[in-house]
Amino acid sequence: MSIVSDPTVRLRPDDDPSSPATVDSAFTIASEPSSRRLVVDAQNISLTFETADGRVEALSNVSLQIAEGEFVSFIGPSGCGKTTMLRVIADLQQPSSGTLLVNGMSAENARLARSYGYVFQAPALFPWRTIEKNLKLPLEIMGFSEADQQQRVERYLSLVNLTGFERKFPWQLSGGMQQRVSIARALSFDPAMLLMDEPFGALDEIVRDHLNEQLLQLWNSTEKTVLFVTHSIPEAVFLSTKIVVMSPRPGRIIDIIDCNFPRDRSLEIRETPEFLKIAQRVRTGLRAGHSYDE
Repeated sequence: MSIVSDPTVRLRPDDDPSSPATVDSAFTIASEPSSRRLVVDAQNISLTFETADGRVEALSNVSLQIAEGEFVSFIGPSGCGKTTMLRVIADLQQPSSGTLLVNGMSAENARLARSYGYVFQAPALFPWRTIEKNLKLPLEIMGFSEADQQQRVERYLSLVNLTGFERKFPWQLSGGMQQRVSIARALSFDPAMLLMDEPFGALDEIVRDHLNEQLLQLWNSTEKTVLFVTHSIPEAVFLSTKIVVMSPRPGRIIDIIDCNFPRDRSLEIRETPEFLKIAQRVRTGLRAGHSYDE
């Protein structure tokens, strides 16, 4: 079985098949059909902002399907629409055109049904609340019983290896530990999906590697669908079952790359030829996107 799926970048009709692929302006990529239930089905999503300086086209004709249980990373240059696409899926922003189903319903209904937990770039913990009380906050809002809240706090702190830190305050934890609390909080009400917007971007490489391994273990144990925004090629390749490569603004999908690594992989896999081959394909897609922008 091939580690890397066949290239999905389309050629224009007048392109020489022997020359490098270029990006079609009406770009749509469909990954191989899956027997698993779709949790995201986006078709021709575009988003334009009205600003004081004029219109800003953030997304253009983005089509994407994500199956239940996948770990999908979005990668591209700054301002390419990675976070915007995540926010559209979360119903934190509404597209200008296109159709979107999240967990089989509209994005708004999925948000109201609490179908996802969201992890931001910063931990966003309340400094006056202990770690335990930070985890309990969404559960309090949702009306969980005190006994259920306590059970969930214990379970999810254990999942992120923070048992014993319940009575600490956020300022008493390292940046990496704070982000693990944020992940535990996002999982505390058992959503179907975990949306993660560059959660490890501000951390040093050693801590980031450790958290990448922990996140994979968490994904294996919970079997959640994870949507993950990153600027790091090694991080995207290591974590993902699928990588979505995006172009500079307006954000388009340049390539969708399948990563069929074993679920119990370790960091050592980054030195293998298969890993390096996928990383090179991501770089090629990013360069193709910049060529299209020029």
